[in-house]
Amino acid sequence: MAFREVAVIEIREVLRAWLSGAGLRRVAEQAGVDRKTARRYVQAAVEAGVARDGGPGQLSDELVGQVAQVVRPVRPGGHGQAWAVLESHQVQIQKWVKDGLTVVKVGVLLERRGIVVPYRTLHRFCVERCEFGRTAATVRVADGEPGVECQLDFGYLGLLADPVTGRQRKVHALIFTAVYSRHTFVWLSFTQTLGAFIAGCEAAWVFFGGVFKVLIPDNASAIVADADAVNPRFTVGWLDYAQHCGFVTDAARVRSPKDKPRVERAVQYVRGNFFAGETFSGLTDAQAQAEAWCRDVAGMRIHGTIAARPAEVFTEHEAGMLLPLSLPYDVPVFSKVKVHRDFHVEVGRALYSAPKEYLGCHLDARADSALVKLFHHGQLVKAHPRQQPGRRVTDPADLPAEKTTYAMRDVASLAKAARRHGDNVGVYAGQLLDTDLPWTKMRQVYRLLGLVRRYGPGPVDQACARALEVDVVNVTKIASMLEKATENTPPPPRPAAAATARFARDPAEYRPAGTQLTLIPGGEASR
Repeated sequence: MAFREVAVIEIREVLRAWLSGAGLRRVAEQAGVDRKTARRYVQAAVEAGVARDGGPGQLSDELVGQVAQVVRPVRPGGHGQAWAVLESHQVQIQKWVKDGLTVVKVGVLLERRGIVVPYRTLHRFCVERCEFGRTAATVRVADGEPGVECQLDFGYLGLLADPVTGRQRKVHALIFTAVYSRHTFVWLSFTQTLGAFIAGCEAAWVFFGGVFKVLIPDNASAIVADADAVNPRFTVGWLDYAQHCGFVTDAARVRSPKDKPRVERAVQYVRGNFFAGETFSGLTDAQAQAEAWCRDVAGMRIHGTIAARPAEVFTEHEAGMLLPLSLPYDVPVFSKVKVHRDFHVEVGRALYSAPKEYLGCHLDARADSALVKLFHHGQLVKAHPRQQPGRRVTDPADLPAEKTTYAMRDVASLAKAARRHGDNVGVYAGQLLDTDLPWTKMRQVYRLLGLVRRYGPGPVDQACARALEVDVVNVTKIASMLEKATENTPPPPRPAAAATARFARDPAEYRPAGTQLTLIPGGEASR
């Protein structure tokens, strides 16, 4: 198994299986990891205080983060040195495998050449690079216990009209087949994405009335991120859904339809008995008829293998053994995001702040309809409410202290910072910010604080006092006063009011010579 970055979902999957009471071998099989890897996860969890009888409620994000910190591989670049040695002798090893030699014999021959590698590494190399162990022989696998296994597969059915685009599109059927009863459910979809798988599973659980304990899918890219015959690695989204529902995934091997034969045969049956020759008005109509066909036709036929009606066998033996239905699944979006220079990450076309110490780092994001969680090396570092595209949410604690006030437009904090340098500086800043849009004057207050850093609080406070006396609210004037050192010069005295007006004249100067004015009470003067 290649060394890789440890995922939060993988650790939680191992611990969840271990807390259910399974042994390490079974835990490794359920989680799709090596047994030694599962043991390291469990040991780290026990050292962190996890009790096996404490239930899955102990698996908090913080605890999983502690485990990830302990077990994170130190060789993320790939395989170890032993693998590199085997690659240099791959041609000879392939020849030995082709000749029918066992892995043990190959190891003996290598030791004679002075090449000693661990058996597990050699076995994995022979399987992955030399096609060891592949054979055409097969056996009939037992059906297992009722209500445990369900096989599923996507099969192409044909063309169906899409009412949205008005064109014919390829339609696929996600087919669920219960291993024990052969009861079948069909979900139709135009795509084979993770959303289509989850939508089909949600509809299937409602149809069956519960959740099967083990699902056996093929190696669809939406489910399996790294196909491997022994330890397949599942996508984060699928593991998150499996944890939500409580089932275990046992993916079939690549190009190995014999790993899920019950559903392989059902694909042809669905295509020929349900879809062929029928006419549907759209995907919704086809889905409704598919559910009725599963219930009334496929479920009530006499199955050739079990010689009984699948629906009746399911009702009698499997329905009561299924896991209970879970709440509707809130499909999350998983992505890897970078903390940009503005201390924000972009998830779903919305911005979310991240702690300043992660500037420039890549974080793992999980976003559902309610929350956006950010992880770094398995550690939960931030959680925000989900925002609509185009919106943003910023926690002031995530920003550097010197940038928080301006970024958040915190006018009150800016005025408080000005008051710390003097009463007059505080009053002057308050008058600058005393507008309908105070945040538009923040840069003037920042300039005033810059003058404090340059000239000191005393001269600036004195200059603000002089400016307030003459009611001049202008930072440029304060800067000019400090530059000319006139902050201590008292303002010029106001000129005294004149006794008479500037252009006043004696009324006698406007009276013609030889005339006399007579004042009439309540009226004008007359001659």
